[in-house]
Parts: sequence; structure tokens; C-alpha cells
Amino acid sequence: MPSKLLKTITLTVAALWMGVAALAQDPSVSWKVSSRQLEEGLYRLTFSGSVASGKHIYGPDNPNNPFSVSYAAGITPEGEVASALEPTQFKGEPVYFNKAVFTQDVRTEAALVSGAINWQACEDELCGFPEEEEFEVRVAAAAAEHATAIADPEQGRDGGAGNLWALILEAILWGLAMLLTPCVFPMVPMTVSFFLKASDNVHQGRFKAFMYGVFIVLLYTVPVVLLFGLTRIIGGEAVTADIFNWLATHWLPNILFFLVFFVFALSFFGAFEITLPSSWTTKTDAKSNKGGLAGVFFMALTLVLVSFSCTGPIVGSVLLKSSQGEFWTPMITMLAFSVAFALPFTIFALFPQLLKKLKSGSWLNSVKVVLGFVELALGLKFLSTADQTYHWGILDREVYLALWIVIFSLLGLYLLGKIRFKYDSPTEHVSILRLLLAIGVFSFVVYLVPGMWGAPLKGLSGYLPPLTTQDFVLGSETAGKSATVSASEVPSNPYGLTMAHGLQGYFTLEEGLAAAKKAGKPVFLDITGHGCVNCREMEARVWSDPEVLRRLRDSFVLVALYTDDKSRLPESEWFTTPAGKTLKTVGSVNSYIVRTRFNVNAQPNYFILSPDGEILAGPRAYNLSIPGYIHFLDSVL
Repeated sequence: MPSKLLKTITLTVAALWMGVAALAQDPSVSWKVSSRQLEEGLYRLTFSGSVASGKHIYGPDNPNNPFSVSYAAGITPEGEVASALEPTQFKGEPVYFNKAVFTQDVRTEAALVSGAINWQACEDELCGFPEEEEFEVRVAAAAAEHATAIADPEQGRDGGAGNLWALILEAILWGLAMLLTPCVFPMVPMTVSFFLKASDNVHQGRFKAFMYGVFIVLLYTVPVVLLFGLTRIIGGEAVTADIFNWLATHWLPNILFFLVFFVFALSFFGAFEITLPSSWTTKTDAKSNKGGLAGVFFMALTLVLVSFSCTGPIVGSVLLKSSQGEFWTPMITMLAFSVAFALPFTIFALFPQLLKKLKSGSWLNSVKVVLGFVELALGLKFLSTADQTYHWGILDREVYLALWIVIFSLLGLYLLGKIRFKYDSPTEHVSILRLLLAIGVFSFVVYLVPGMWGAPLKGLSGYLPPLTTQDFVLGSETAGKSATVSASEVPSNPYGLTMAHGLQGYFTLEEGLAAAKKAGKPVFLDITGHGCVNCREMEARVWSDPEVLRRLRDSFVLVALYTDDKSRLPESEWFTTPAGKTLKTVGSVNSYIVRTRFNVNAQPNYFILSPDGEILAGPRAYNLSIPGYIHFLDSVL
């Protein structure tokens, strides 16, 4: 008897202690509440709880410690609280470890549903005091936006913009951000070089610089206005998308852009001077008194064409809105985008006029040589894009890195005066600025070197070929192998397509949906491309997170649709559109699927589908928030 009494006292004291501790600490369960409209005035609430490690809670059917929800006045529950997850048997009772999801239907005319969640957490046989958490969730006014809001609370309707001004602000931010992309930034030294020789007259030079910005804006906006007019008249959205896709991924423009940067780099090194033919020069000089804007216009045209590799997806997303009933809004936002995009280049065009007044000797030639090294390195991105989309295999990641290591090592030696070019003056001493730049360049080289053995180099993920193209990776990534696809289930992959981090999956939607039905799991759809800079950055900086990678590996059937792959399909797999166009490549078929079925025209975009192909969450576009991405994945689990 004394032993039983002692045990009872001990358990009682422990329970009281747990209860007091529970009052002093954070709640044992972190709850998130979402809603889905079933019919007018009827909504299904979902209560998703993350249970603290080592603890468990009981369901609504438990007679002693039930989960329950109480609601404010004017909210009528319909039916009982139900569990959306299978409980775990623990000492003969159904409990929930780690995660619990409960649902209940409610009827209300209000826009907000509020109330309190009640539960009691236990650890082994000891249970703490009952806990309560108030909640408030928007329902009626948010019904049309539910799928996006639940999938990603950070990503609002239509790119996070709820009105025209928000769209304009977003377009301005994108326009400014484009300056830092690998296919736009190399145009900065070209702009500087061009306007260094633009005019001896300060006022005329400033006018040309201003017109340079105007031409950039017009070259972006006017074609969009014309294309929107044609699209509205003949419904040619697919044709527009194909043009952008061709500019961004076809071998011809990419090789042309690579050669342009290579030639400019040689010119900066002093191999030759880039000049127009004498007949053109004569005509240009003849027009100089009238403004001489031909060269300025073609410089702006070069910038716009080259930048399409990075700005094309953004422009494509804006253009897609024309098919959604918006006509003026895309034009206005494109104007805002192009003005913001042109502004830095206009400033760069004005700045050389001030530099020209500084009679500083050969330092300007040193600037050109440094820019030549940068041009040489960044121009490889275009060659890499063509190499990836056509599977040439000539510029794999280790080759690309080796070239960068050599280029930037030579740049460091140049800054230290160990290398001289044709128009350089002898370097008697190294200035502090050149020394600091050399330290930065050699530090960058040291950062690159581990990449030769497979280091992810996340900061450069958008510039480099994917890690899957590297022949040797130290301690190869086996941890990412998808548990949902066995070796016997993986379909043949004749086109050499891959997924990041060793993940396994499918490259056609039909195969992925069939596998999802067999596995009883949702489909994670990755709309991607070989030439997609932001796709590589998402994979390197977001997918690499252990929690994201674990969810992708264990909880989904993965499908990747490459929209720019140029592999030719066998004739039996060609697809003819309703308009009569025959699609013959992997990328063209996938591009048509994502435009028509998922209403997107940019990469990356991510969807979560049911095994029947129903959209459960998405789209989620480029966004480096890891918590947001985890929430996006968890929203359907």
C-alpha cells in the first residue's frame, strides 16, 4: 500500500509540475488555421498543429483529453471535428505525435471566423494542464484567393500586387534588380566604353545619354503595345511566348551574344578598335548635326536584345495577363519596368562625360582591361545556355569553373602589375586601390577552387552550369535520392534531363501522375529550364535546405518540365496544337503544356498537384524565403 501511495503522490506532483511548466513556457502545439469555401456561406476550417518533440495530443474522440474548438457568436459548426491524419497507436490509444490536422465545417455570413482551440498535451503517461489558443481566419472575402494564400502566405494575388500601384512598384523593383543579372550586367562596360567617345560637346553628350534611356524604354514598351494589340485581335499569345523562348534559349542568339562579348573583350585588351565601316562613319558624321542618334539607338537595341535572356521571363509573365482580361495594366507596368531598367544605364551614359574631363593618363585603359576580363568571364553564360539546352556537353561545370579560375587569376596578376597590355603604362608601384582589388579577386578565385570538387558555390548558382553536369563530385550527393521512386520505376530518360541534389523523379506529367496514384502522394511540379538563372538559384539556396530537401525527397512524387530543352522527340510523340502547329521538341511541348494547363509562362514556377492532376497549391514563383517554401510544401501534407 505505501508503495502504491508513493507512486500516486509522485505522479500527481509530476503532473502538477508539468502543468506549472506549461503555463510558464511556450504552447506545446503551434497551430495554423486555414479555410476553404465549400459553398456560399459554408467553409471548411483546417487546424494544422506542430506538436513539440516528445509530446503527443489526443483527437476529438478521446473522452478525457479531447481536442475541441469553440467559436464566437454568429458562427455555426456543421458536423463534428474530424481528423485529417491517421493517428498513431500509443499504449492502446490513438494519439498524434509531431503533427496533427483537424477539420470542421462552419456556416457564417461574416468575413472572419474567430474562436479558440482547446487541447491537452501529454508526455508518456503524464499530461499537463489544458491549453487554449485564440485564432482568427479570414474566409468570405478571401474565398477567390484561397489557393494562393494557403499555398504561400508571402505570395499574394498576381505576384503580390492587389492594385495597379502595387503592380507598378513591383515592376520598378524588378527593373532595377535586372541590372544585377548575368545577362544584363555585362552591358554596363559596353555602355561606359561607348559613351566615353560619344561626344566632345557636353550638352550634346547629355542629350544622347538621355535619348539612350528613352530608346531603351521605347524598345521595351512599343513592341509590347503592338504585340498586345495583335494578341487581342488574333489571340496569338502562344506566338509571343515562342519568340521570347527562342531569344532566351536558341543556340543562334546565345552564340551571337557570346561572340559579341568575346569580341568586345578582345577590343578592351587592345587587340583592335571597334569602329564602324568608313561609309557608315561618313553617314553618321553627316547626321551628327541633326542629332546623330543612330549609334545611340543601336546601342540601346543591343542592350535590349541581350537582356532578353533574363528579362524575357518577366516580360512573358506580364504579357500573359492580356489573356486574363487585363489590357492596359500590362502596358503600364511594362512602361514602369522599362523606365526603372533604363535609369541606371542612362546614369552610366552620363557619367563618362564627367570622366572625360579627368586627364588621368592610362588609368582609363586599365579600367577597360579590367572590364575586358569581366566581359570574357560573363560572356561564357550565353555559351553555357546553348550548351545546356542542346546537350552539347562542351562546357560542363568543371570546365566553366576552370575557365573562370584562370580568367580571374590573370585579372589579379594584371592588377598587381605582373601583366601588361599594349596601351598600358609601366607600373612602378601598386596603388592601394589596385592592391585591394587584387585581394578581392584572388579571394574570389580561392572561393571558386572548391567548386572543382563539387562545392555548391551558392552565391554563384545563377551563373554556373548545374552541379549535375560535373563529372566528379567529392562525396557525391546520395542523400537527396528520392525514396518515392525505386530504380525499377524510374522511366527511361533518353534526353539526359536531371534534377538537383540527386533527387529522382519524372520528366513528363503523365508519368508523374501515374506514379503519384500508385504511391498515394501529391505531385510536386517544377517548371524549369536549362537557361533559367533563377531556377538554379532556387535549387542551390532553397532546395538545399535540409527540411525542404527532406520533404521533396520523402513526401512528393517529383516532376520537372523543362520548357527550353531542344531535344527532338520521336515522330510518334509530336504534338499538334489546335491552331495546327506541330511541336517536335521536348521544350516546345512542355512550354505549351504549362501555358495552356497552368497559365504560366515563366520559370521557375512550382505547383503541387493531386494524383488526378488537380492544383492543390501554387503557383509559387522565384522567392528565396525558406520558411515560405516549407509552408508552401506543408500546405497540402
